[in-house]
Amino acid sequence: MIGFLAKRVGFAALVLFLLSAFIFLLFFVAPGDPARLVAGERASDAQVQQVRENLGLGKPVLAQYGDFVMRSLSGDLGFSYRNQQPVLTLIQQRMPATISLCAGAVVMWLLLGIPIGIMSARKPGSLRDRLGQVFILVGVSFPSFVLGMAALYCLYFLPRQAGFTLFPAGSYKPISDGVLDWAWHLVLPWLSLALTSAAIYARLTRGQMLEVLGEDYIRTARAKGLKERVVVFKHGLRAVLTPLTTQLGADVAVLLGGAIVTEQVFGLQGIGSLAVQAVNSQDRPVIIGIVLLAGFFIVVANIVVDLLYVALDPRVRTGAA
Repeated sequence: MIGFLAKRVGFAALVLFLLSAFIFLLFFVAPGDPARLVAGERASDAQVQQVRENLGLGKPVLAQYGDFVMRSLSGDLGFSYRNQQPVLTLIQQRMPATISLCAGAVVMWLLLGIPIGIMSARKPGSLRDRLGQVFILVGVSFPSFVLGMAALYCLYFLPRQAGFTLFPAGSYKPISDGVLDWAWHLVLPWLSLALTSAAIYARLTRGQMLEVLGEDYIRTARAKGLKERVVVFKHGLRAVLTPLTTQLGADVAVLLGGAIVTEQVFGLQGIGSLAVQAVNSQDRPVIIGIVLLAGFFIVVANIVVDLLYVALDPRVRTGAA
């Protein structure tokens, strides 16, 4: 197990190194004046010169890269000359909204997708299996922004037209204002971001469960007189959780893309909306900081998934896999 985790950590370090090198080459070595790109087209010559000195652009390229890595490791992600704030401060202000959105969406799609997949697999061809198939078809057919707009229309606009409020249109309320108020403002964003993934997990769970429930050890467990619930959840579901965990690791990597769209639809002031604003205004220090931070969290999330994989699969702990 230690060897397995050591390999994963080493691979994560390699990914972060390659990411930092690519960003450095893209923004600091590519043709053009990096100081002008960072400071912005409207910056004065004095500001550009100050940026050049701050970034150490007069040093050799390897020394510049070393300084870039050391600044990043120390939490110095640069300074936004358009917002007149450190990039890390801007990200810290927006991070709670994005973490709340993404974490809640993951929990919601797991709580929806896995039970629906199990329900469909227990009695294939039944009415509940067909209902589960309809959910899967609808979920995978619509992108998150369409689901978000439909949720706004059906669960916000129509109730408001009828004279009552079911859910707010959007915006983010800090959890310090109260857990219920925090969750109430995020229900619609969670649904729009989670439904597509919930449908995918329902389909994956159904397929895996159908295969597992036909195995010899499941028939043996039933022949011993074990209750169906024990057979399904203790023996069947445990085997299904391993591929689901692997899928979760891949989905975490693309979660931020869906979060950007969802934040725009619901007006959540998270990292996604900050990234859009930075791209539109060509605020390169903010773009660099967000890309580095996003890469770091994706790597960390995948290491966490690998730890879950170790806990679920005894072959990894014993070195058999």
